[in-house]
Amino acid sequence: MNGETLPGTTDAGERRVVLHVDMDCFYASCERLREPGLVGRPLVVGMGYDAGETHGAVATASYEAREYGVESAQPISQALDNLPRIEDEDSADGVEGGYYRPVDLDFYKEVSTQVKEVLHDCADVVREVSIDEAYLDVTDRTSWQAVADGERTLAEGYARHVRERIDREVGVTASVGVAPNMSTAKVASDHDKPDGLVVVEPGAVQEFLAPLPVEAVHGVGPVTARELGELGIETAGDLATADPTVLQNRFGGRGREMYDRARGHDDREVTPTGRPKSLSRESAFTEATDEAEAKREKVRALAVDVADRARQRGAMYRTIGIKVVTPPFDVNTRARSLPGPVDDSDLVESVALDLLTEFADSEVRKLGVRVSNLSFAAEEQARLDGWEGSAEAARPDESGQRPTDETETNDLRRWLDADDDERDDSVSGESPPGRHRSGQASLGDFG
Repeated sequence: MNGETLPGTTDAGERRVVLHVDMDCFYASCERLREPGLVGRPLVVGMGYDAGETHGAVATASYEAREYGVESAQPISQALDNLPRIEDEDSADGVEGGYYRPVDLDFYKEVSTQVKEVLHDCADVVREVSIDEAYLDVTDRTSWQAVADGERTLAEGYARHVRERIDREVGVTASVGVAPNMSTAKVASDHDKPDGLVVVEPGAVQEFLAPLPVEAVHGVGPVTARELGELGIETAGDLATADPTVLQNRFGGRGREMYDRARGHDDREVTPTGRPKSLSRESAFTEATDEAEAKREKVRALAVDVADRARQRGAMYRTIGIKVVTPPFDVNTRARSLPGPVDDSDLVESVALDLLTEFADSEVRKLGVRVSNLSFAAEEQARLDGWEGSAEAARPDESGQRPTDETETNDLRRWLDADDDERDDSVSGESPPGRHRSGQASLGDFG
């Protein structure tokens, strides 16, 4: 479906042209820039796989590695079980295995900067969602006007130009979705990965969305998809024709939002990215489990992910929390506040694991780790002398309602409402999209 255009008639008021640019397996692509010999080979980028290291996580896995069951945010121990490590090129012949490389965020940010330079040169308005993902409003650069053959539009040609510039000037591949609104462009970019280009014209949005599984609708995560399935809603088309009152009664304001997006309605403007108020990562188990070590491994991986996201954005945090979802769908949150802002991945892991002890014997279907009360100023980190006493005093009550500041409380509510494993980085009341397939979230890398 590479380069496919879904024809439609442009309606008045639907002239906006939005591109969603999503880098393919970005960390792996960056490593292949340094080592071209890794192209086409199973490649895992992560941490904790060297001798003597007891735990770690997969940051991203190439498509070749995913065929062996390796996924982003997966404990590195499980990845090594699925795909044994090839130590060096001399031992590769006849060996079933893959190549493992450590995360090098500084290098990835350098490559990302080059990509973003191309994007900002190609659009007047760019919303940077993460290190490897952005929305572009290119309405003033192109249009939905058909070209001479009548089978393509100027918008498609412009999107192809953007994608080819990234490949030519930076050396990494991207998938691009083109649509009249943000949510549809996001779905389109994910439709034909890797190196895909899917164009959805204004008059064809519902036709494009209707046959897709309901979880393809932007904002519908695996938990919500299961709940919608209980209502007999399996596809985006089913969701578009459902009773919006029933959806609103079941899901609150999100019900109406999902309904609108399934119908192709999304009037959000592409705006430059603001600073996040919190950073969180969540991941669900295939089936609910009460196995203590499985829960701890999941939290460790999520804590590493969240802490690296914060460091990548130059953010420090005053509050560390967890989210625990128990059957059937009971949401529990616990958090601790620190005396001042810190940037300490070990501390995030330690606090998250300590908070998890309350649920050591509980059956759990999903876990999340979150840092909030973010600070982006170049402040000195808080001294942690006597921190444990302050942390105990900051422990939430049984309801989990630790935060009292209005901004923090509203941000927590958005986090509680989110169930997409890939949703994070709440910005100004909005949860920007992430990647967006269950089990494939990573350290800002959503190939």
